Amino acid sequence: MVRRIAFPIAAILLSAAALYAGTGLHPVWWLAWLAPVPVLFEASRRPRGVAFLIALLAWALGDLNVWHYVRDLLGLPIGVSLAGVLAPALIFALVVLLFRSLLRRGAVWEAALSVPAAWVSYEYLLSVFSPHSTFGSIAYSQMDFLPILQLASVTGIWGISFCLLLFPAAVAAVLSPYGTRHKRWLASAVMAFFATVLCFGFWRLEARPPAASVTAGLIASDLPNNLEAGRRDDSLRLFRAYDEQAASLAARGAQVIVLPEKISVAPDSNLHSVDSLFGATAARSGATIVMGLIHPAPTAKWNEARAYSPSGAVASYEKEHMLPAFESSFTSGTVRVTWRAPSGTWGVAICKDMDFPLLSRQYGNDGAGLLLVPAWDFVADGWLHGRMAIMRGVEDGFSIARAPKQGVLTLSDDRGRVIAQKDTGTAPFATLLGSIPVHHDATFYARFGDWFAWCSVAALIFCLSRAFLFGKQA
Repeated sequence: MVRRIAFPIAAILLSAAALYAGTGLHPVWWLAWLAPVPVLFEASRRPRGVAFLIALLAWALGDLNVWHYVRDLLGLPIGVSLAGVLAPALIFALVVLLFRSLLRRGAVWEAALSVPAAWVSYEYLLSVFSPHSTFGSIAYSQMDFLPILQLASVTGIWGISFCLLLFPAAVAAVLSPYGTRHKRWLASAVMAFFATVLCFGFWRLEARPPAASVTAGLIASDLPNNLEAGRRDDSLRLFRAYDEQAASLAARGAQVIVLPEKISVAPDSNLHSVDSLFGATAARSGATIVMGLIHPAPTAKWNEARAYSPSGAVASYEKEHMLPAFESSFTSGTVRVTWRAPSGTWGVAICKDMDFPLLSRQYGNDGAGLLLVPAWDFVADGWLHGRMAIMRGVEDGFSIARAPKQGVLTLSDDRGRVIAQKDTGTAPFATLLGSIPVHHDATFYARFGDWFAWCSVAALIFCLSRAFLFGKQA
């Protein structure tokens, strides 16, 4: 009796603890690989209802690692917050039941495949319909594990999520008492698959095609009176303060300078003064300056990035993807902005745009070698949100210079390597200066998109059909 109770409780606690620490805002990447193992191992040995409950509780407890973030920092209603925890837990519990059903019938190959196929299908469909797109994907837990990160250049984040669920499913299937005669082949095939993935990852990290580079400068201020100014005189003060910092970085050799999103408000009556200020600094210093502002116009309100070139040209980009509730008053843009610089093609995106793979894939197909990204984070999510942007660079073959308020100033290359970073709360005006490569890598993912996600959907349909064809099972 003690064993019947102790083992399920141990499985819940072990999986929940590994998921809690291995995912979320500051994940320990290797724990994510182990998190589902105790639940999957125990589920095949328990009745269906017990297996469902074990999986549901383990995932729900593990997902509490973002509770403080969504409740206290984002201020989401408790109902929405609970749904954000329970919905993935429910999906995982259903996936575990499918795994259990196939495994207990001796279908170890299908059981091992069903878990990653189902989870990737869920993440992909969520990204299509959710206003937050890929935010919350388990793939982002691997941002510090660069070899596996390279898989995104072929499959997008879906291949990484697949690997993260295939490993524990295969381990649990091999350790189970079912389907004995197929286990050796399953173990050999999974080991060969991961060996191939890792070899590709290490090869891609070592393959360094010749690339031009530029010196990039990033600036942000988290002082309370600098987060956003609304009055005209205070707006001009804040724009001037950022302009002075930009001039200082240009004097230190910066060739491109990125400032945060929504520095302040610049209506049409004020926009000419702002353009003259930054345009003069760009012309005088020879550096390109990209900065974000709020631009209320007579017919729309834009979350806008303006790029000032030394030649005097000014390009404007309107943010496409808004943060629900916080940015509901803004009009979404529809046009990408790129230009040809001596080092290669540069482009502009803003903050949440980088949560959406399609826009970055379009920039990749435009041949972008460097994406300049003004942003604004929420302090606690600074690491994660910055790394989500870095993932887009790996998927689509470009470097990224990202300057957020209340986050982490980051320069990264197209392999996901962080070249330089600095917390924006370390100084009244935090600045970062570094050399960043400008190289476009034409990736398989940029060309063919979410092909792997659709393969996972097909694999899930196959596994479901196999489960039904096998007939009834307790």
